[in-house]
Amino acid sequence: MLNRKNTQNPQTLRRILRYIRPYLPLVVLSLVLSVLTVALTLYVPILTGHAVDAIAGENLVDFQTLFTLITGISVSISITAIAQWTMNHVNNLITYRIVRSLRTQAFEHLQELPLSYVDRHSSGDLISRIITDIDQFSDGLLLGFTQVFTSSVTILGTIGFMLSINPWITLVVVVLSPMSFLVANFISRKSFTMFKKQSETRGELTGFTNEMLGGIKVVQAFGHQEEAVREFEEINERLSGYSLKATFFSSITNPSTRFMYSCIYAGVTIAGCFGVIRGMLTVGQLSSFLSYTNQYTKPFNDITSVLTEFQNSIASAARVFAFLDEAAETPEPENAKVLSDPKGDIRLEHVDFSYAPDIPLIQDLNLHVTPGQRIAIVGPTGCGKTTLINLLMRFYDVRSGSIIVDGCDIRNLTRQSLRSSYGMVLQETWLRSASVRDNIAYGRPDAPEEEIIEAAKKAYAHNFIMRLPNGYDTIITEGGENLSQGQKQLLCIARIMLCLPPMLILDEATSSIDTMTELRIQRAFENLMKGRTSFIVAHRLSTIQNADVILVMDQGHIIEKGTHEELLAKGGFYANLYNSQFAPT
Repeated sequence: MLNRKNTQNPQTLRRILRYIRPYLPLVVLSLVLSVLTVALTLYVPILTGHAVDAIAGENLVDFQTLFTLITGISVSISITAIAQWTMNHVNNLITYRIVRSLRTQAFEHLQELPLSYVDRHSSGDLISRIITDIDQFSDGLLLGFTQVFTSSVTILGTIGFMLSINPWITLVVVVLSPMSFLVANFISRKSFTMFKKQSETRGELTGFTNEMLGGIKVVQAFGHQEEAVREFEEINERLSGYSLKATFFSSITNPSTRFMYSCIYAGVTIAGCFGVIRGMLTVGQLSSFLSYTNQYTKPFNDITSVLTEFQNSIASAARVFAFLDEAAETPEPENAKVLSDPKGDIRLEHVDFSYAPDIPLIQDLNLHVTPGQRIAIVGPTGCGKTTLINLLMRFYDVRSGSIIVDGCDIRNLTRQSLRSSYGMVLQETWLRSASVRDNIAYGRPDAPEEEIIEAAKKAYAHNFIMRLPNGYDTIITEGGENLSQGQKQLLCIARIMLCLPPMLILDEATSSIDTMTELRIQRAFENLMKGRTSFIVAHRLSTIQNADVILVMDQGHIIEKGTHEELLAKGGFYANLYNSQFAPT
């Protein structure tokens, strides 16, 4: 049943089998238990048939034989129940271990994906693939183990037992069976298409819901609730349509095949009655044969029911495998160096980069930063400031040219050593759902308590932390919703104060902090930046006047370069930008 046409994706099925291979001993055990269960289940009708023959006819009841047969039936049923429970437990072990491995692999792969992939996909879609799609896959896989093994063995076993009773009536069953296959095959192809679209749209809906939930304040502030609801309803309507069609096709499978099997059962009954009349088999044998016919058709009903669920599972698995097949970050060379004790000498030589090949951004960018220099980067929105930071951290690789740190191209350095050499404070803060202490110590989990408190004091965060319900043990909710934006930024600054990295990147690091605290933080940064190569991205030009060099960027190019006084004296782009901020109104 699980052939190329039915699955519509044999490559996905082969990959699923590769995940099952490490659990082959458990699979064999499950198969043995399945054979035992089916053999005993099929043996019961034989005993039942003999029991019928033992009481058929007047004054022909053989109580001793009947008691022996009833005892055999009871023992067989008991052993079957134990074997079936054990088989189901083994199947659960196989399924949930595979799912655990697959989900871990997916999350680990997420950590290795380039930032460009994450930027192109909504977080909701990624969450849907790692959580929802793997859950759907596990449901279908569990049903596959539980039903397909047992059903397949049951079909083969019943044919064998029926052949032993009467080959000609068995032929009636075998000849009529292919009709049900044709019906199930047609329906399963249709249901797979709908289940695939259902999974894709479910991911889209998860992404939209996650997006709206994250920006609910902005949505309400701009009165966008009705538009959000309309967009949600549009996606939800499509999901409902695909789900309805998938459910429709899956729901007609069982009734259609049941009708076909009822026809088979009726044919066997008629043929069997003629066989009894002609003396070809006894009443007890006919009873056994009808029982086998019913057991023969039931597995097909089970398989076709499972098959529709399995189509959903295959569609979900295909989305997970597509995610796993996404190329990870460019592999590090085998001889990649570890950047140890960096001095902070950085060169950008003829750097070209663009997010889209046909839309140029940074072209032939050249820059030399000496150790300990403070480099401020200013310019209009979209000029390439944040892109330059992404290139320095190697979140993106340059398309041509090179970035050299302490004489080594960063593509020949391990990413871990490069990124750990920078301390980064961004305008967009990120805090874990954990205690204040854990968030400050995120870069140094083993930092002692006194150093964590000292870092918080340097970041001017200690006072507000002590006002929290549990101080440093206060749990920050998801996204830091129980803190103000300024408080979250102070914690991110404290995180850097604790790590004391050799190089710094400050991207609008004080944008959400009040003026008085900002002045204090600037003094703390002054001490922190002494002897450290630092990149400062700022829109408020008052915060960068003490920089050693100010780079003025526009459309990916450095159009001006110098100190604050030198650039003001030039009267160029920077001077106009500065005067526009401080000109009297």
